[in-house]
Amino acid sequence: MQYKKLGNTGIDVSVIGLGTMTWGEQNNLDEACEQMDYAVTQGVNLFDAAEMYPVPPRAETSGETERCIGEWLSQTGKRADIVLASKVVGRADLAPDWKHIRGGSRLNRDHIRRAIESSLGRLQTDYLDLYQVHWPERATNFFGKRGYVHKSGADGIAIEETLEALSELVDEGLVKHVGISNETPWGMMEYLRLASVRGLAKIVSIQNVYNLLSRQFETGLAEMAIRENAGLLAYSPMAGGVLSGKYIGGKKPAGSRMALFERFTRHENPQAASATEAYKAIADKQGTSLAQMSLAFVCQQPFVTSCLIGATTMPQLRENIAAIDLSLSKDVLMEIEAVHNQYPDPAP
Repeated sequence: MQYKKLGNTGIDVSVIGLGTMTWGEQNNLDEACEQMDYAVTQGVNLFDAAEMYPVPPRAETSGETERCIGEWLSQTGKRADIVLASKVVGRADLAPDWKHIRGGSRLNRDHIRRAIESSLGRLQTDYLDLYQVHWPERATNFFGKRGYVHKSGADGIAIEETLEALSELVDEGLVKHVGISNETPWGMMEYLRLASVRGLAKIVSIQNVYNLLSRQFETGLAEMAIRENAGLLAYSPMAGGVLSGKYIGGKKPAGSRMALFERFTRHENPQAASATEAYKAIADKQGTSLAQMSLAFVCQQPFVTSCLIGATTMPQLRENIAAIDLSLSKDVLMEIEAVHNQYPDPAP
């Protein structure tokens, strides 16, 4: 396993991190524990969760992912070995599916306090290494939204209040460090500016989508991540499983995410399908799997701190973690760029 520093902290995190959003829905507790057991034997130390997991979000399963992690931590006693990250839900009236959490979550002091206390209880720990804002309070570009339409006066809770509340958690030792997720360049800049002028907690990471089909992070945010030492925790590095190649030709294998849940269509369009086929041809020529090539591409980016994989089966998990051993040559990277130029960011 390879490791990088988490921002300006002294914490080393594995370049392959473990995403957890299927636990409690597609995976039960025993399967989740098996995944965690295996991941740590391979050197994975970053576990990333969220208060709303598993997905798709439902009142009946909300918080089950954190409960799985908490049970594993209790059984194994490995809390000190894990860099544990979770997230506080963003504004619910911008994403109606999440209204079952606190009656409609907001990013103010009260909600953030209640969220961290609930997460710590489910996780059976007294602190988090990283606590992230899952998505912005304001209406802006996230979760695949293209095009920006400014809504004057609709920003809601100011980033300043959110960061003040997060900083209080750091001061109290409930949280070691804070980060953001699904943010824009302006949002990242504002968190950084307020930390500087107000002496508040500085964000150490940003968790956004990044994969061969969704490389928008490279414009604006990549430079900020490097210059501000707040690297990317890349989520959906396989584009929701599309970059495994299993959906090529319109296939939807039984038990797959797209077969089970209608909501996961973010990476499903003709351009993304064509790009996926082109990337698979490159992988086939190199004698590697499309999945491993896709993950290796993410891991090799200088602005990436950790590539957050997710798996529902052990064979998937083993293959994904093993991608850390694959180094893409300059020639392969040039071929990837040629496909990217032909199909630039086909999935938002």
